[in-house]
Amino acid sequence: MNSPYQPLPTFDEVLLCTPQTTAEQVGLFLRRCLIPCGGGEKIYTMLYADELSYDVSCRAEELFQHLQHCNSTYRLIILCNCEREHSYIPSVFSQYKVHMIPQRRLAEIQQYLQHHYRVAQPSSSAASVFKDNMCVGIVSSKRAGVGK
Repeated sequence: MNSPYQPLPTFDEVLLCTPQTTAEQVGLFLRRCLIPCGGGEKIYTMLYADELSYDVSCRAEELFQHLQHCNSTYRLIILCNCEREHSYIPSVFSQYKVHMIPQRRLAEIQQYLQHHYRVAQPSSSAASVFKDNMCVGIVSSKRAGVGK
């Protein structure tokens, strides 16, 4: 985010973990991260890795331990909820833990995201629904079930 022209992460660089995430999905992600294949300087990120089931977490750790020797220059970030720091993945990787505080102001982050998500040529697309010709938006309500 040092420049508005730096690209957003691509689909293969991010794994959004849920309790339903399978060991195969995590394995594919770790292989992309840890096996060198000339993919450039990508930064791989596992979001909410603390949500993984115990079985999937164990298999992910085993695969990580096996593959980390293939590539000494991998770049992997594992983000977890600090309230679940005693779950399997945060515990296994606790020696590398870094408490993170955002270094950019909210306005700067919003500008960066607006640069990447703005539709250049407004048309009769769904992007015209969101403010300032954004192709993404968040719709929320304090009341549940009001047709969002």
